Amino acid sequence: MSKPNIRCAIYTRKSSEEGLDQDFNSLDAQHEACAAYIASQRHEGWKLQKERYDDGGISGGTLERPALKRLLNDIDVGRIDMVVVYKIDRLTRSLPDFVRMVDRLDAAGCCFISVTQSFNTSTSMGRLTLNMLLSFAQFEREVTSERIRDKIAASKKKGLWMGGVSPLGYDPHPDPMTRELVVNESEAVTVRHLFALYETHGCLNAVAREAGHLGLRSKRHVFSTGRVQGGNPFRRGHIYSVLRNPVYLGKIRHKDKVWPGNHPAIIDQDLWDRVHVKLQAASARRRGQARATNRVGDQAGVAHLTGIFRDETGDLLTPTHTQRHGRRIRYYISNRLISGGTDPSGWRLPASAFEDAVAKVISGHLADQAKRHGILLNADMADAVSACDAASLLVTQIKTAGLALAAPIITSGEIVRGKIQITLDRIALAAALNLKPASLDPDLLVIAAPFTCRRRGVEMKIIAGDPVPSPDTAMVRALRNAHHWSKDLRTGTQLAQIAETQGVSKRYVARILPLAFLSPRLQSAILEGTQPVDLNLEKLVRTRLPIDWKDQERMLGIQN
Repeated sequence: MSKPNIRCAIYTRKSSEEGLDQDFNSLDAQHEACAAYIASQRHEGWKLQKERYDDGGISGGTLERPALKRLLNDIDVGRIDMVVVYKIDRLTRSLPDFVRMVDRLDAAGCCFISVTQSFNTSTSMGRLTLNMLLSFAQFEREVTSERIRDKIAASKKKGLWMGGVSPLGYDPHPDPMTRELVVNESEAVTVRHLFALYETHGCLNAVAREAGHLGLRSKRHVFSTGRVQGGNPFRRGHIYSVLRNPVYLGKIRHKDKVWPGNHPAIIDQDLWDRVHVKLQAASARRRGQARATNRVGDQAGVAHLTGIFRDETGDLLTPTHTQRHGRRIRYYISNRLISGGTDPSGWRLPASAFEDAVAKVISGHLADQAKRHGILLNADMADAVSACDAASLLVTQIKTAGLALAAPIITSGEIVRGKIQITLDRIALAAALNLKPASLDPDLLVIAAPFTCRRRGVEMKIIAGDPVPSPDTAMVRALRNAHHWSKDLRTGTQLAQIAETQGVSKRYVARILPLAFLSPRLQSAILEGTQPVDLNLEKLVRTRLPIDWKDQERMLGIQN
């Protein structure tokens, strides 16, 4: 009886690229040892496959290895019966990765063997031995990583440059054994230009435009593989990185610590300090907020509420926009919808409607407090009347100018389902009312009001504060038609005749007719515009309403 044919593949790996360019390297040595072992098992039917699976310069702590991926794919499709490695840690140094790999091999009916470590994975003792070997391999990898991290930290503390792509303005020292940077004079001129431009303009976008006009370019680096990086016009993010890099002060940064470096500085301390004062001031100013707050007409389209409002999860509402039919449409959306994709709980609010709603809530709150003489904490009658008049004047100005005038007095805000909360800035509000900050009533600074969104077709309607009666023309028209068509049916007119006369389908008439039998309270609410904010025509015609009027009112949210 002939022996079964066992197709064997050899996998080799080396963590570093050192020596791989030699005629006979570590990968060749591993392959030769494994091939000799397979040859010794020829009597058992072992046969070496021609394709090699070599990963050079890749750590065993990851499974993202090209040759390993090819090997696993060939195993999955049934091309390989046995994987041969020189040592188990050549396959992986991670115990969890190994467990997943063993499960994958078992599912494909594939075995593996190490030519220098004798064990049998078909027995429990063999698996225990294998797990112990892998645990020690993983421990060795982690200890080595910690040792390397500690060495890098200690070296940077001594001011040494620990490799990588050198920053703009510097080159590595010509002597590879000297861990220092040397100044690249032509690039250093570019760095000084960027610092000087920011000191002049105080705006990253303006610096980027000016750098483009001057022909300034980022550092160009050619890797040993021939890949070229850099040499491009500066963008605002790259400029910000340059301005924030302490290497130009002659220092070395390691995580959150900065140490004196052994390389010369390109920028002096005074220029660094002046630039960073402006950087800090720019970061404190909310993105999208105009520099001059007294030019209301110039602020159309400005996202006044940037960095102010959060949703119920604590996520910031971030301004964004889209283009539709050549028109720019602004929104405020939960930040996670930008960074993390879809989320049903995220908010997407039309900016203009949301800003109008916030301005309305603030003006309504101030007007209400003025009527109740709730502006000042403790004051005589004359001061209270004067403060209320100032608040009434501010309310009128907010109603005229909108959020452009109200935004500077907002400290923070939050929207949750059904409610909006706003905290006003004591100092800014006092300045707007020409009053002393300490004299304001604390209740004046905190606002809580109803907040509801209702979609009408593609339009999102926001209702904030106490709702104002607003008849829905679509529902009113449908209710009127329902009564007319119901009367026609009672006089003997056929449904098809009504549809033909009105120029609509029979299905549409059939959907609208039941509205004539709504409860009197529901019909009155629709006509007066006091219906629940989430009630629209689509909900009316899609909901299977009960016959009992009280059940209808309860289902559609009419309070008893």
